[in-house]
Amino acid sequence: MVLFTLRELFDLILMTVVLGYIFLPSIQRPRAIAEMFSARLFNWEDFRFALIVTAPAVVLHELMHKFAALFLGLAATFHASYFGLGLGLFLRVVQSPFIVFIPGYVSISAAPPLASAFTAFMGPLTNLALFCAAALLLKHAKKLKRNHMIILALTKQINLFLFLFNMIPIPPFDGSHVVIGLFQAFF
Repeated sequence: MVLFTLRELFDLILMTVVLGYIFLPSIQRPRAIAEMFSARLFNWEDFRFALIVTAPAVVLHELMHKFAALFLGLAATFHASYFGLGLGLFLRVVQSPFIVFIPGYVSISAAPPLASAFTAFMGPLTNLALFCAAALLLKHAKKLKRNHMIILALTKQINLFLFLFNMIPIPPFDGSHVVIGLFQAFF
């Protein structure tokens, strides 16, 4: 069995690159004072920094949906949401202060209600785990570099936001799939 198709790998790479670009203006790496005055059209270090902070939260969230479904014996395929990524790019270009979009999703074969609730919950649970890991590292790690502390602090904030946002019990969020699946399973 193939874990990822070429299309899924393409979609994962595309989603990751677009995420880094969308959040490039919002998530900036710390700069030296002299560097602040040099204007560049595109800064690869800032792009890399934005990728390091945002991509794990979104990519691991979606992959956990896929792996949970595969674990339960269901067919699951990752897709980049071309409309969602386009919307995110549009909001970035118009410099919207609030960017909300769905960068990707996992299509899962018909699943029993409890399996549906489980697979839906695994994405947000991943964000909660990343939030806790970043919080513990910030609290207990000794001698972290300034950049590492900033990455962990941003990782913590993004993952808490994604956990809470995705657990809203309104379609199309994961929280609605969890609530509906549990309701159908037990009632």
